[in-house]
Amino acid sequence: MRFPIRPLCTISGLALAAGLAGCDSQGPGGTTSLSVMLKDAPGDVLHAVVTISEVDLVGSGGVHVLTQTPATVDLLTLAASASTLVQDVEVPSGTYTQLRFKITGACIAVDDGGGNSSIYTTAGYDPTPCGGTAAGVLQAPSYAESGLKVTMAANALELTGTQKILLVDFDVSQSFGHDAGGSGGWVMHPVVTGGDIQATGSVHAEVRLGDGVTLPDLNNAPTTLGQFSAVLVQGAADTIAVVPLTDSDADGVFVADFLFLNPGSYSLSVAPPLGIAGVTTDPATPEAVDVLSGQELTAALVVTGTS
Repeated sequence: MRFPIRPLCTISGLALAAGLAGCDSQGPGGTTSLSVMLKDAPGDVLHAVVTISEVDLVGSGGVHVLTQTPATVDLLTLAASASTLVQDVEVPSGTYTQLRFKITGACIAVDDGGGNSSIYTTAGYDPTPCGGTAAGVLQAPSYAESGLKVTMAANALELTGTQKILLVDFDVSQSFGHDAGGSGGWVMHPVVTGGDIQATGSVHAEVRLGDGVTLPDLNNAPTTLGQFSAVLVQGAADTIAVVPLTDSDADGVFVADFLFLNPGSYSLSVAPPLGIAGVTTDPATPEAVDVLSGQELTAALVVTGTS
């Protein structure tokens, strides 16, 4: 999400949430164009939909209300991308202590162990975005009133220069858990961190069929690489994201993008659809990829066969 707050309180180009409800000067000096984008860390929850009704920036000059237009997002769609909540709002340059979200509702869908999902919602929240009717309650402390503090690197946000882009990571795997009281419900204790998006990198995967290679039919219908996915893993088994392959320009090269990755070592592989047991590629997968700060890495894979 991008926040630039100008002395005249102008705002432009908002993506998911728009509107500047108020601004408060923090003293003389320049302004910084602040961008804040939201993504999620991977987890086992099938859907995690939250409605963010307000985003505030807090500093010595008071509270800057950056938006009061609700934005509803399924965090599970953000594992390999990000959602712009507020964009291009000018804020006075300086030091801020908090970025704060107000969350008015949420629902989650979790695997019930039998191949189906169970849905839990906060009071009065529509369970439809999570796939159906609620089976239980999702408890959430008063984040709608007091707001959720986003933990920033070094516990401070320094806005200097002309532009700043922040990436806010809502860690689904740590933010939702069973109710310790044994009610069968779930509790939301969001774990949300923020950092400079310029410290991240990305992986652009390009996958095509080798010369003379054909894919087996599935259910008496032709199979294409568009039914395959690219999978990015960090460490032994920490799946970052599974992204379907697409070929928007129909040139035979199918692509998947993994954005806003922390620098480090990852492995990239291709996952076939149900009905195809395995796939071989050149170079062989999983392929090791090292992501550096600010780097866009392209990995080209050729499918040489299936099993």
